[in-house]
Amino acid sequence: MAPRPIIIDCDPGQDDAVALFLAMSSPDELDILGITTVAGNVPLALTQRNARMMCDIAGRTAIPVFAGCERPIVREAITAEYIHGNTGIDGVDVFEPETPLQEKHAVEFIVETLLTADEHSVTLVPTGPLSNIATAIEKEPAILQHVREIVVMGGAMREGGNRSPSAEFNVLADPQAADIVFSCGRPITVMGLDVTHQVLSTRERVARIRALGNAVAEATAGMLSFFHRYDTGKYGSEGAPLHDPCTIAWLLDPGLFQTRACNLSVETESELTMGHTAVDFWHVTDRPRNVHWTYAVDANGFYELLNDRLARFGR
Repeated sequence: MAPRPIIIDCDPGQDDAVALFLAMSSPDELDILGITTVAGNVPLALTQRNARMMCDIAGRTAIPVFAGCERPIVREAITAEYIHGNTGIDGVDVFEPETPLQEKHAVEFIVETLLTADEHSVTLVPTGPLSNIATAIEKEPAILQHVREIVVMGGAMREGGNRSPSAEFNVLADPQAADIVFSCGRPITVMGLDVTHQVLSTRERVARIRALGNAVAEATAGMLSFFHRYDTGKYGSEGAPLHDPCTIAWLLDPGLFQTRACNLSVETESELTMGHTAVDFWHVTDRPRNVHWTYAVDANGFYELLNDRLARFGR
């Protein structure tokens, strides 16, 4: 079977970086058409550099990387250096990558790539604010007939918010964009905090990754060792949730996850609950079921998959 063509839209971020490594470890299953970057965890100038650094570390310098939207569609930009550090990927030494930044804007790349693809063929994997994807949809709605599905990290139901009492960071960073994407009519699988908070990067799990001994594993362990400092203090947990790699893990082994077809609606009006994702898990309304909401994961199986794939970089 031919590998699934994907576009990864991200804002690296340590967990985005690990998602990139996991995808790049699996060329037999995933054909990465391009990596598009957006302002989010840190500003765009850093997210595009960080994505290119991960390509260098993984030896995948031929994957094209594009810079996209510098700010949300409507609101002022927010960032998360207090979690990710000033570089966005604290825990690994920063360098100027050899992987080039493409001149084309990320939105232009997304539109052109989808319009020339077969119908219902390309999977979009956004792990940051949805500004690039929403802007592409608004610019050229015809791209949607070429989208196979969207696998997105964002939102929360039972876990509440991680940036506000109501909202997960990616959705709060650009709620208008999230509303456009979740309303687009294509199949969407959502990895929200309800599931990502189940895959904790404990010290034992990070030590197993470090023991793999290759450059990608070392970078992953270094970033996760920094990343867990904030969340372990905030949640009192044994490690930080590894949010974004859940999207790639689902593409590689969906049997690790449990999902339910639900309606998901995004709050875009109330400042009190801005960015809240109202997930109709029990179908108490007649709103259409527009997403598959992921609510459970085999965490040990997730880390077995991650370890197995990161070990490939040493072969």
